[in-house]
Amino acid sequence: MAALQIVIDTNVVFAGLRSRRGASHLLLQEIGRSQAFRIHLSVPLVLEYEEVAKRNSRALGLSHSDLDDLLDYLCSVAGLHDIYYLWRPCLTDPDDDMLLELAVVAECQRIVTFNERDFHGIEQFGIRAISPQEFLSEIGVIR
Repeated sequence: MAALQIVIDTNVVFAGLRSRRGASHLLLQEIGRSQAFRIHLSVPLVLEYEEVAKRNSRALGLSHSDLDDLLDYLCSVAGLHDIYYLWRPCLTDPDDDMLLELAVVAECQRIVTFNERDFHGIEQFGIRAISPQEFLSEIGVIR
């Protein structure tokens, strides 16, 4: 089976940094190690990850340097993409449109998010919004 191509929503990254329990943290641990999937990033998404994480760095118990190291790692293992077109708005939240655009350009099959309902209609692009727990179950990491 070919590796699934995915985009991870900022809310999943933040949840995985905030708590060592749960599917989000397990998903972050699997990035770059699992042969079952590959993440994809764009500059706007990395900047959003950085802004949210650094704004909450004290609550996360991580220094800005720690967060820079994490972002560098994610960029080193991800498929990196430029977005040359903007066909927004397609979804109700412009930040979600950014994820959808990346997923389309990267030919992803999944957007991993806690806000699955916000991605109504993305099936027309051959993409499915899925929770971290459901995704990890789908690739066999958890039952």
